[in-house]
Amino acid sequence: MKNSKTIFQRLKPGIPKRYLLFVAALVWTFAGSMLFYRGFSVLIDYPDLLWLKIVISIILGLIFYFVLFDKISLKHMQRILMLEIERPCLFSFFNSRSYLMMALMITMGITLRKTGLVPLQYLSAFYVTMGVPLSLSAIRFYYTGIFYKRATTHNS
Repeated sequence: MKNSKTIFQRLKPGIPKRYLLFVAALVWTFAGSMLFYRGFSVLIDYPDLLWLKIVISIILGLIFYFVLFDKISLKHMQRILMLEIERPCLFSFFNSRSYLMMALMITMGITLRKTGLVPLQYLSAFYVTMGVPLSLSAIRFYYTGIFYKRATTHNS
């Protein structure tokens, strides 16, 4: 029985690795866009020194990207490129630890917003700050997906 796949193997939404990079990019884009939207929608309600808040948030976001997210997104990208299976599961753009981290970050953000522990005008600047590295990571995934052949040659 060479073709006897389990029910899970037949139902698994497997996609090519290149498309998995685009799925990852879309998830990072969604997260970054959501944070930008939430952050900017509140920041404009507090117009005092608005441009300074935006510039500082972007600079801090860039620093956060180069210190942490650059390594995180590179690790995920390389893990996808190095997967041995040709059609990995649609949801394998993250490993289990990263899904847990994402759930904790979302929960923390919602909790801070709902409880008011951090005033919304400050939390909104943090949202913009976090939107920057998420968006830059998304761009990295899009780039790798577009230039997939070059990336697979380079990582071999």
